[in-house]
Order: sequence, then structure tokens, then C-alpha cells
Amino acid sequence: MMGYRAFLLTVFTLLILVALRFITEAEPIGFITPQFVTFVMFYVALGLAFNIFIGMTGYVDFGYVAFMALGSYAMASAINRASSLSLPGYGAIILGLVETIVLTFILALIVGGIALRLRGAYFAIATISVNEGLRFLVDGLDIWGGSAGIYVSGPLIRLVGHEAYSFIALIVSDLLLYATAFIALIITFVYLNSRIGYALKAIREDEDAAKVMGVNTTFYKVLAFSTSGILGGLIGASWALKLAAVYPPEAFNIFYTVEAIVIVMLGGAGTFLGPIVGGAVYGGLKYVLSGYIPGYQLLIFAPILIAIIVMVPQGVIGFLRERSERLREFIA
Repeated sequence: MMGYRAFLLTVFTLLILVALRFITEAEPIGFITPQFVTFVMFYVALGLAFNIFIGMTGYVDFGYVAFMALGSYAMASAINRASSLSLPGYGAIILGLVETIVLTFILALIVGGIALRLRGAYFAIATISVNEGLRFLVDGLDIWGGSAGIYVSGPLIRLVGHEAYSFIALIVSDLLLYATAFIALIITFVYLNSRIGYALKAIREDEDAAKVMGVNTTFYKVLAFSTSGILGGLIGASWALKLAAVYPPEAFNIFYTVEAIVIVMLGGAGTFLGPIVGGAVYGGLKYVLSGYIPGYQLLIFAPILIAIIVMVPQGVIGFLRERSERLREFIA
């Protein structure tokens, strides 16, 4: 079981990050700016959401970005329809969040019910196909504007005005992202400390043995898949409020999935603190290197990540937990 001390310390740490977001609004502290904090929190939230599925079940979902894309499109679509529905600006945002949850849940049930019958590389290939299929569906059938994209900033400005738009793009979107991270954190804690966590761990270790022991593997896999997908959609919906428009190539960019995998593996798959550490390290390094050596950051960034993953294949938290009895007791 995950210790309450670790949970409370993690919540306290994330609250400090949120506080830094507003403290540095007036005066940055070195390279720590509101943009830096939000950038890091984006990857922390992504790691926490993705870890609920890949970390707890051991299944690798290469199509995870499809959930983020659906969230972005749901938010953009709600904002564009708000005027015809006579909704105020914040009403459009609430509608976008509701549509995000509904769409991602439906996608998770459909894909999970079919693809989760597969395992290993077959499941990974199937999820890639889902992501690419959705991208070409949106593009080819001109859904949500097709290849031309669907605008966010223009309709939102017409809906609420320039001043309110700035507040939504800079503050509201950040708060929604932070809230998603906290929700993912709480869900992770609850899952790890309940029969859900034990069932998912059993599936990760030996799915066939779990079935023999009476674990409803399909139910728990779909539960983890749906939870992770909905959280990914909320991340996409929150981030869409910062965008001028949502386009298929960017929305369905598989690089986001690759980043999520790196974050989880870097921190420690299936652990509570792993995706937080992985997201903070990955997001912080990416932000700093992109700022100081723009265009060349990957030349330094990639070898650093490869070295860390090769040296500590069980992730930073897994490595520390093996080496430190005190940390093991603290986490447990």
C-alpha cells in the first residue's frame, strides 16, 4: 500500500508549484516563471494520467494522444457552438469539459473492449492504428474543420472579449490543468490502495495467473484504460484554451505519446511518485534546454534521457526504493 505520508508530501509539493505559478507572476525567480511551472505541470499531469494505464497494467498504448486530441477538439467545438446555444464564455468551457469526458469515455469503451483482447506488440500496433484512423477520419470527412482546423482564440474572444480571453488563456487553462493533475494524483492513490490496484498489479505481473485466481481482467483493464483516457482528454481540453486553433497533425501528434512513455519509464512505471518525478525532470530539462539552446536541445536532451533510462531501467523511484530502506518504508 502507498503510505499517506508520501501522498501528503506529494500534494504539498504540487501545491507549492501552483503557488510558484502565481508568486512568479510579478517577479520571476531565476528561470522559474509562470510559463515554466505550467510547462512542468503539463508533463506531470501527462505522466500521472498515462501511468494509471501503462504503469499499472504493463500495456503500452501508443495511441494515447487520441484522447488528448478529442479533448482539444471537444473544447474548441463547444466554444464555437456557444454563441448559437446562447451560452456565456464559462458555460462553453464547462460544456467543453463535459463533452470531453463523454467522448473520451466512449472512445475508451470502444477501443478498450476490442483492442484490450490483444497483448504486447499487437495491442501497441492496434492503438497506433486507432490514433491514425481518427486523424484521417477528422481530416478526410472535414469533421471539426478537417485539415483547415477549428479556431479557438477568435470565437472565444468574440464570446467574452479580449480581457476575459487573456484571463481564460493564462489563468483558467492553467487552473484546469493543475486540477487535472490533482485528480490524477488522487485516483492513482485510491487505485494503488484498493483492490483495483492489486488486480491491476496482478495483470501486469501475470495476466493468465490473475484470471485463474478469479480476477476479472477485462473489467479492470477497461477501467484503467478509461480512467487514463478521460484524464488525457481533460489535459487536451485545458491546453486547447491556450491555442489559436486545433489542427489534426498537431492534435494527433504521436510524439506526445512517446513523451508520456518516457516520463513514466524515467520516473518508475506503476509507482506513485514515479510519474511526478519523471514529469518534473523531463519538463524542466526540456524547458531549460529549449530556452538556452533552441534548435539543439534534442542533441543534449536525448543522450541524457537514454543514459538515465539505461542506468536505472526501473526508473528513478524504483532505483531509490531498492537502494534505500528508509524510502521503502516511507512509500509503504
